[in-house]
Amino acid sequence: MSRFTNRLVKEKSPYLLQHAHNPVDWYPWGEEAFEKARTENKPIFLSVGYSTCHWCHVMEHESFENESIAKIMNENYVNVKVDREENPGVDKLYMAYIQLTSGAGGWPMSVFLTPELNPFFGASYFPAEDQHGRPGFRTLLLRISHLWRTDPEKIKTSGKSMTSQLKSYIQTKPASNSKTLDPVDVADETYDHFVNSFDSVYGGFGLAPKFPTPVQLQFLIDYYMYNRQNASKSGHAQKALDMALFTLKKIAAGGIHDHVGNGFHRYSTDQKWHVPHFEKMLYDQAQLLSLYSSAYQITGEALFANVIKDIIQYVSRDLQHGSGGFYSAEDADSLPSKDYPKKLEGAFCVWEESELNSILDPLDANVFSIHYGCKKNGNVDPSQDPHKELVNKNVLMETGTIEDTAKAANMTPTEVVRILRTSKDKLWQYRSHIRPKPHRDEKILTSWNGLIITGLVHAYEALQDKEVLQLAINAAEFIYRELYNSTTHIVLRSYCQGASDIEGFVDDYSYLIQALLDLYEATFDERWIQWAYELQEKQNDLFYDAESGGYFNVTKYDKTILVRMKEEQDGAEPSANSVSLRNLVRLASLLELPEYSSKAQDTVYAFKLSLAKFPFAIPALVAAFMLVSNGLKEIVLAGNPAHCRMKEFENIVSRVFLPNKLVALATQEGFIVKNNSIIREIGEQNRYTNEPVAYICENFTCGLPVHDVEQLKQRLSNDLK
Repeated sequence: MSRFTNRLVKEKSPYLLQHAHNPVDWYPWGEEAFEKARTENKPIFLSVGYSTCHWCHVMEHESFENESIAKIMNENYVNVKVDREENPGVDKLYMAYIQLTSGAGGWPMSVFLTPELNPFFGASYFPAEDQHGRPGFRTLLLRISHLWRTDPEKIKTSGKSMTSQLKSYIQTKPASNSKTLDPVDVADETYDHFVNSFDSVYGGFGLAPKFPTPVQLQFLIDYYMYNRQNASKSGHAQKALDMALFTLKKIAAGGIHDHVGNGFHRYSTDQKWHVPHFEKMLYDQAQLLSLYSSAYQITGEALFANVIKDIIQYVSRDLQHGSGGFYSAEDADSLPSKDYPKKLEGAFCVWEESELNSILDPLDANVFSIHYGCKKNGNVDPSQDPHKELVNKNVLMETGTIEDTAKAANMTPTEVVRILRTSKDKLWQYRSHIRPKPHRDEKILTSWNGLIITGLVHAYEALQDKEVLQLAINAAEFIYRELYNSTTHIVLRSYCQGASDIEGFVDDYSYLIQALLDLYEATFDERWIQWAYELQEKQNDLFYDAESGGYFNVTKYDKTILVRMKEEQDGAEPSANSVSLRNLVRLASLLELPEYSSKAQDTVYAFKLSLAKFPFAIPALVAAFMLVSNGLKEIVLAGNPAHCRMKEFENIVSRVFLPNKLVALATQEGFIVKNNSIIREIGEQNRYTNEPVAYICENFTCGLPVHDVEQLKQRLSNDLK
């Protein structure tokens, strides 16, 4: 047990609690720390990370658990710890500074600030001691402390200047005389970029390391759907779809996919998707769930359906809170065995050949090893294992098809499928009962839960499995119950053994609104639409830039953030502005809100420069721009909801993937009919009609009613683009 306890012991974030017994006198981000820095005229050392971050653990062990280094920190600095997932506003601002000044970024992020919170030096990970001719963390602490004592005013002036430059950079706007953006040209340029960087051998884009990049693949699928019936672009459209599907298949076959424990790791360290960084993130599972659902809806290929079920099994078994919300992540590192002295990356997931032979029957072990490329001396290239943690280990990766394995093992494909299924079950039982599990970050984030709700709804639409839909509903109800104030309409950021006191950021609102719109379309339960509208109104109030359009990432009331950033670039998640743009378009149509349409157009204009100069860096925003330019295809169902054929209509509509689809149910009363005159009129026309009917509407005009199931199928396959 550590002899030390600091203020972080009172926090809820798992990452902050991991540092609660460091000898460093840590403060959480807040006025107490800032006041101490001002009063004592000390610089602030800001350390930002997250609980499943490998190098964050390394720096903690090397430096923050080192009593002599902690003594230097405590005597010369006010030390502040931030969980980047709990407080992304702080993370994004100072990460922008790090990237602009060093050309790189990552976590842990280490930044030195003046008492006024202006940055004056920073980078990511620092080793504790000097090495390879570069100063270590101890040396930097002493040098910066000396410079501060010598001339603090000079450093304060430099920091203030840096913040001014940062603000100027962030607030750069397009020239007012810029030519009108052509959405077709923007989409085509983005498509061309991905064609040129596509890896035709292994899928994905570029070289190692390789991330799944869901926003890029989703753009390609959307591009296909918008252009597939355009005679001049059908070839490009098919190419876009082929790139996305090929990549999804390669990812599913690779080591980035946990073939025994389900779900996907964060990224691949090599070009082949073989050796991953073994951390698992909720946001990856969520977006991949949506992607594989789209792929299955378009192709009907069983492989995609199997991956959908695989992800659902993982998140519902390993990441779900008992009351419905979903935890954030699982660590890459774990103990290989209970008595092993230290954690190793991938220890929970990798296998030695001798383990396979002892757990599985000889025949099954042979078939399993053939299919997943397992070898006696391991299958990991030493260049992919710089810390020698994977020596003699096998990272499972499909080396061929079921038919290839059947041929190699001299048996039928059916026998191979049975052996692989039973072998994976046995190996999972061994893993889950014998091996120590990796640390799980049990922080429940509103934003990431919004993404997983959307993913689960998309999975439900693809599979028509009510249990999957219930998972989404349970998560939404958890957020409403634990993280939402129905009086103020404010969302809180996170929950871990209780709600945090940090209010939501723009991604919490935008991702959750998207999820609620998706839930409405799957259930026709209008409580989700009413909540989505309340949240959008609050998001507009807190984050919208009334002067230039678009949304800032922090509220107008947060004065601890020196520069409010307005982001359009996608990272591991889609930008909040791209999601907000889609939400505005959907709500504007569903509730007849012309002011939302205006905000959508202004949001596009706010990022005109980025859309014109580097659209390939913002594929989610380009996809949303395509939605704005193509308009929604609104499908309105009417008639008796209990009629036996209504469910058939609903299933047909939900099984079709269309990036610009909006589905509504016309009722005689409720929140939507109070606001939407067209849906109200359709409801009135069918007030006394028992049989279901469908209307396909576009640009506030609806086509003739469709009464027949086959006719609806035909209209959806032929008329909609």
